[in-house]
Amino acid sequence: MTSVRTGDVQVVLTLGELKKSGYVSRSVKEELRANLIARIRAKQPLFEGIHGYEHTVVPALERAILAGHSINLLGLRGQAKTRMARSLVQLLDEWMPVIEGSEINDDPLAPISRFAKEQISIHGDRTPIAWVHRDQRYTEKLATPDVTVADLIGDSDPIKAANLKLDYSDERVIHFGLIPRSHRGIFVINELPDLQPRIQVALFNILQEGDVQIRGFKLRLPLDIQFVFTANPEDYTNRGAIITPLKDRIQSQILTHYPPTLEMGMRITAQEVRSTKDQTARVRVPDLLRVLIERIAWEARDSEYVDRKSGVSARLTITALESLISAAERRSLRNGEERTVARIGDLQAVVPAIVGKIELVYEGEQEGAEKIAHHLISMAIRNVFADLFPDPTKARKSKAGAEGQRTDVYQPIIAHFEAQQLDVPMEATGQAYAKAMASVDGLMPLVRKLHSYLDAEEQALWGEFVLHALAEHSRIGRTVLAGKASFGDLMASMLQGDTEA
Repeated sequence: MTSVRTGDVQVVLTLGELKKSGYVSRSVKEELRANLIARIRAKQPLFEGIHGYEHTVVPALERAILAGHSINLLGLRGQAKTRMARSLVQLLDEWMPVIEGSEINDDPLAPISRFAKEQISIHGDRTPIAWVHRDQRYTEKLATPDVTVADLIGDSDPIKAANLKLDYSDERVIHFGLIPRSHRGIFVINELPDLQPRIQVALFNILQEGDVQIRGFKLRLPLDIQFVFTANPEDYTNRGAIITPLKDRIQSQILTHYPPTLEMGMRITAQEVRSTKDQTARVRVPDLLRVLIERIAWEARDSEYVDRKSGVSARLTITALESLISAAERRSLRNGEERTVARIGDLQAVVPAIVGKIELVYEGEQEGAEKIAHHLISMAIRNVFADLFPDPTKARKSKAGAEGQRTDVYQPIIAHFEAQQLDVPMEATGQAYAKAMASVDGLMPLVRKLHSYLDAEEQALWGEFVLHALAEHSRIGRTVLAGKASFGDLMASMLQGDTEA
């Protein structure tokens, strides 16, 4: 393999040329440390696209790398643990020299395998050199109960022994596992607690002494590897645990977390959502809906019906927003509209994205996942509404003002529904939707008064938001059936049942 190191004008093909070039070997941890120092001095971010960890996880990770530690990223699902581990590749040198043909990326200046030593013994300074890109120096293994020591460390290969006509005592019959093949690179084990205890034991020597022992061979390979592990908290459901001696050998344990603010969560969601150019051009998603979707995840993390030990992944908000966009797009296609604005009613479409992302406790299972999903949406609407509009409950209890008039800003809307009902089809055209909201006495004037900055497209959405919020506070009635939402008198709705389908 022929390649050029970044920054070098000459092509290095042999061991002799490598020596003349002034190349100096360094361990992978020294490499990571040096490149991190360069990034810090240049004020470059450690990770691209990872938000909310700037003052917590990232500094801890930088300290661990500077100290040359093996790392365990501990946290609930959907906290970017694997993504961070993969991003560490960017701290490696772009190109690395190896003995050509080596299975374990032998350093030409410090070979450890029998193959590499024999090559140098035979060819001397003419030993062929290959260059490996940093992307090839990353290995990842998902820990599952069926992972064996042979998978990770290696084993004797009878087929190799037969083909090469070697005795089983010859170390050349060894088939190296993933860890030896990760020599001079980064090796990641995802979900470490899922690894059987006896397999975890096999990692002791590698982490402490940096070498491996394979079967009955008197073989010691002083491997140079940056180990990174990811794990969920040990008390999560029935999963395994990291055995104490192994945990003792992992030098830095870094706790991850969910986004600390709603705004940060929205930023992450917007970044990760996959939408086509057609969807982007056709569907507008106002910030109100983005806040509501993010709030659903927050409500789930605090819900008594959801298992907090399991966590609520950021993937919930990502798939929920994608579902919302798809629901609006479907409506516009069916109505023959070139452009549409997502609505509160479209939140019904995110229920499938929620039910698959939450793990319920016993009480939640009794209620049912779909009912809990609707409950979370309702809580999100209530809490976001409280930040944007006067509290309907307090307004209801308000006393007459100085001139004898009630100060309940919602009274005209409530009075409207005492006399008539409003049906809002889920697939109503934009024009029909806006007309329906405008038909409610006092609704649009209230929205315009409190949020005058909204454009005409968003005003209808906010009007629907007010109606759903008033229904949540039992100020008006609401019946949600397949295909439409009906708003009317509270008592009439109670007789019909406030159903969600």
